Amino acid sequence: MMSTTESDTMGQNITSQGGNGNSREMSTIVLKEREPQYGVLQNEESPTEESLNTFSINDTNEATHEHITEEDPDFEHRVPIPEDDNYSFSFRKLWAFTGPGFLMSIAYLDPGNIESDLQSGFQAHFELLWILMLATLMGLLLQRLSARLGVVTGMHLAEVCFREYPKVPRILLWLMIEIAIIGSDMQEVIGTAIAFNLLSYGKIPLYGGVLITIADAFVFLFLDKYGLRKLEAFFATLITIMAITFGYEYIAVGPDQGALLAGLFLPTCRGCDKAAGVQAVAIIGAIIMPHNIYLHSALVKSRDVRREKKEAVKEANMYFFIEACIALLVAFIINLFVVSVFAQGLYKHTNAEIHEMCVERGIFDNESFPNTTDLIEKMDIRKGGVYLGCEFGAAALYIWAIGILASGQSSTMTGTYAGQFVMEGFLNLKWPRWKRIMLTRSIAISPTILIAAFKDVQDLTGMNDLLNVVMSLQLPFALIPILTFTSTSKLMKDFTNGIFTKIVCFCLAIGVIGINMFFVAIYVPSLPQHWAMYILVVVLLCAYIVFICYLIWFCLITLGFSFLQHIPIPCCSIKAQTYNLNGLSDEDGEQSNQGPTETTD
Repeated sequence: MMSTTESDTMGQNITSQGGNGNSREMSTIVLKEREPQYGVLQNEESPTEESLNTFSINDTNEATHEHITEEDPDFEHRVPIPEDDNYSFSFRKLWAFTGPGFLMSIAYLDPGNIESDLQSGFQAHFELLWILMLATLMGLLLQRLSARLGVVTGMHLAEVCFREYPKVPRILLWLMIEIAIIGSDMQEVIGTAIAFNLLSYGKIPLYGGVLITIADAFVFLFLDKYGLRKLEAFFATLITIMAITFGYEYIAVGPDQGALLAGLFLPTCRGCDKAAGVQAVAIIGAIIMPHNIYLHSALVKSRDVRREKKEAVKEANMYFFIEACIALLVAFIINLFVVSVFAQGLYKHTNAEIHEMCVERGIFDNESFPNTTDLIEKMDIRKGGVYLGCEFGAAALYIWAIGILASGQSSTMTGTYAGQFVMEGFLNLKWPRWKRIMLTRSIAISPTILIAAFKDVQDLTGMNDLLNVVMSLQLPFALIPILTFTSTSKLMKDFTNGIFTKIVCFCLAIGVIGINMFFVAIYVPSLPQHWAMYILVVVLLCAYIVFICYLIWFCLITLGFSFLQHIPIPCCSIKAQTYNLNGLSDEDGEQSNQGPTETTD
C-alpha cells in the first residue's frame, strides 16, 4: 500500500489535472486506497496511518468517480439502490432502504419492554405515557446518529471503537456491551418460556419453555441462509403479529381516550408513589438498549450506497431516518397498546375483583389472584395473560401469549446480530454465527433455568426488572462513543454533528448517568446487609464512574478541548489517542484545521 502522503499528493495532482484522460483512472486508484478495510487492521494496539485515513467523502472531481462495490464480510449480498441522478424523494428508493430500521425497532418490543409497559400501566395508570414517548424520541436521535456513522464511514460503531480507542478501554467497552447483549437474551428466554407456559395452559413448565429456547435460536440461522430481504420480511411479520395481538387487547379493553391523551401530552405524575417513580426510570432502560445502537450502525451497511458521492450519502441518511421514524412509530404504538390495556384494566383493582372474573370464566389460578380484598401488589407478563383470560375469555389469553412469543422470538435476532458485530468489531475476531448463538444462549440460559426450576414465576419476572436496570447502566457505553465519533470532523466530514445535536446528546448522557445513580441508590438497600457486599458495590461503582469519566474526557478532546490531553492516563497512550482522533501526525498538525466547516443537525 502507498503511504498517506503519497495518496494525498496523488489526490492533489488529480484535482489539478481536471478532466484529462488519466484522471478518471487515477481517481479510481485513490478511491480504492482510501476505502475502509473492514476488519483488517494490522496493528491491534493502534491503527496505522493508512487505516485511519479512510474518509470516503471526496468533494473534489466527484463527476469522475467510479462506483466501487465494497466487499463486506458482514453482508455477502448487499441490497442494490436504484440508480438515479435525481436525488428527489422516491418511494422506490425508500423501499430499497427499508429493512434495517425495522430490524432495529425489534429491540423496542422485546419482552423486557412489554414487562416495563405492563408495570407502567399497572402502577401509574396513564401518567407515564409521556415518559414512554420521550424515551422513544431519545432513542430515535441515537439511532439516527448510529445509522449516519455507518453510512458515512462504511464502518459500524464497534469497528470505529477498535480503531480509535486504546486497547484497555476498548476491551472494557466490549465487556460492557456483551453484558447488555446477554441480558437482552435472558429477557428473550424468559418471555418465550412464559409464552409457552400460557399457550399450553400450564402444561409446559417454565423450565421446559427455557429449554425449548435452545432450539428456537437456530431458526434464525435457518432463515438467514435465504437472504437478508427474506429475513427482514420474517421479522416484519413478527412485528405485524405483535401489532395485531396487542391491538386486539387494546380494542377489547377500550381504555379511556381522554386519560390516554392527557398521559401522553401532560408531563405530570399525579398520585404516583415510589414504585411508580422507579418504573418511570426503568422505562428509559427498557426502551433504549445500548447494543441496539451498535447494531443499527452495522445493519445500514447492508445497502449498496455510493459513499464516494456526497449526494448519495446525504440521500441514504435521509431515507434511513425516514424508515427509522416509521419503525419507531410502530413500536411506540404497540408499547402504547400494552400500557393502556393494563392501565385501564388493573390500576387500583383488588385481587378479589379479578378472582371473581376468573371463577366465572372457569380459569382457576389462585396463586395469581387470591380471593382477598387487598389491592394487587405485583404484576408480570404471566399474570397479565391470566387477567386478560379472566376478563375477556381464553381467546384473549392465547392472543396475548402469541404476542409475547413473537416478541421473544424477534429479540433473538437483536442479540445474535448485535453479538456478532460487537465481537468482530471490538476484537477483530470472526466467529461463525452458530458458535456466537451457542455462547450467548448458554450464558443466558444457565441462571434462567435454575430460577425457573427451583423458584416460581415471580422470581423469573423479577429478573426481568433487574435486567432492565442493567440495560440502563450499560447505556452510557453506547451513548458516549456514538456522540464522540459522530462529532469528529475528520471522520464524518460534512456530516459532523451540529451544535444542537451535541447539546442534546450531552444532556441525555448526563440524564442517563443521573438515572443510573438513582437506580443504585434505591437498589443497594435491597441487597444482603453484609460488609463484603457493601465493599463490592463501592468498588464496582467507583470503577463504573471512572470509566465513564474516561469516555467523557476522550469525547471532550474530540470536541476541541485539547488542553485535556495533558492529563496523564496510565492505561492509555495519550499520543496514540491524539493521533487517532486527528488522523494526522504531529508533523501535519498545521493542516488539522482545514476540515469542513459545514455541519448537520
